[in-house]
Amino acid sequence: MKDLLTKINNTAIQKFGAQYAEARAQKLYKTMLTLKEERVEAAKQGIENGVALRVLVNGAWGFASVGSLNSEILESAVSDACRMAKIASSRLKTPIKLAEAKVVNDRVESKPRKNPADIPMEDKIKTALAVNKTGLGFDKRVKSCTIDYLDLTGTSYFVNSDGTSIEQDKLYVWARITASALNEGVFTFSREEIGSTAGYEVFDEQAPEVLGEKVAKRAIEQLNAKSLKGGTFPVVLGPNVVGVFVHEAFGHLAEADLALSGGVLASNMGKKIGSDLVTFYDDGTIEGSFGAFKYDDEGVPTQKTLLIKDGVVTGLMHNRETAQKFNAEPTGNARAEDFRVEPIIRMRCTYMAPRDRSFEELIEKVKVGYYFKSFRGGQANLDGTFQVGIQEGYEIINGEIGEPVRNASISGNTLETLHKVDAVGKDFQLDPGRCGKGQTAFICDGGPHIRVKEVVVGGSA
Repeated sequence: MKDLLTKINNTAIQKFGAQYAEARAQKLYKTMLTLKEERVEAAKQGIENGVALRVLVNGAWGFASVGSLNSEILESAVSDACRMAKIASSRLKTPIKLAEAKVVNDRVESKPRKNPADIPMEDKIKTALAVNKTGLGFDKRVKSCTIDYLDLTGTSYFVNSDGTSIEQDKLYVWARITASALNEGVFTFSREEIGSTAGYEVFDEQAPEVLGEKVAKRAIEQLNAKSLKGGTFPVVLGPNVVGVFVHEAFGHLAEADLALSGGVLASNMGKKIGSDLVTFYDDGTIEGSFGAFKYDDEGVPTQKTLLIKDGVVTGLMHNRETAQKFNAEPTGNARAEDFRVEPIIRMRCTYMAPRDRSFEELIEKVKVGYYFKSFRGGQANLDGTFQVGIQEGYEIINGEIGEPVRNASISGNTLETLHKVDAVGKDFQLDPGRCGKGQTAFICDGGPHIRVKEVVVGGSA
């Protein structure tokens, strides 16, 4: 494979005048399952082989992808990519330049205790069915339960004209469980995701029956929760909510391509945007986490990237192109969903660093507020505004956890909210997820429990 990809890169350089060329190939095996109400609605297995070719000609990118490893087809594709780059360069005001990257030659192997590729489809269906059946059988008020399952195994290859050559095993196991409940006109919804780059043993660590019960129980408990009235309150956020806040409200702003597109962080480098308690990282080195890998899709080693330290913006997530523009080092954040698309800047495992408070200390000073334990969804804008929906929340009354509430959300401005973080817990938790940015990426996020002294809480009128 290395020889074939090297040959194609040399063709781009020597025959078509490219300044730089890279070839990214994959040989992947994928399983997808969907079970709903104890019925298999979809079951697919297949092989996804292909090559992505990217070239830099006259300071402009050209890209082509083919679902083939045939040498003649690849030579034709790289010719197309170079031609497109030349056309693009005629309209380019500023030529693209790449930051230097260390030349690497490496083979990265995954060694799961249970390789999902070795698990028969029948056993995967049994596992999913156990989740589904437990959720539906938990309570007669549970009206639906769905599990989506995905595993991905195989090998990716990266070779560039600088001399880097990497062969890297891929392994992902992911599942999302959702349940809904209905009683006396009240409808509730619950979701949970699990994911690992370690192997199928994730279902030994989190048994299918436990997962099904957890999701169903949350949906049922929310039936008896009361609707809250909106307003500004102190809140304690659980690691699951902190993670999605860090990812959605801050993480996307810290992706250098979005910072260049008008995000608020571009003008705040080196400035204090949060309280002294706020320290954020984006880290691709946490072994077994859903955002872990050794090299990104530009062949750059992953790393632990400090984004905020004690409230001060210290860095962004970069690919080689944006690193050059910011006079920074590439951070290993260039990722592509598959061979069909170009790599773009994506998060890996984004989290808030813990401090020293216990959970009891976080809630004891809250007279009237809320504890939001897990999220329903979230979104943010380049101007720093955000909203996070809550699927499990509780009142805090005089320093004690009170009754459950439903249909809650928090919203506001990221920079203002970070200044209002006034206590950070010593616990720590990470949760897996998938992030959409034109492409889907497997990510992880989390942190400790934290207290925000005031934030806008949404609810019923």
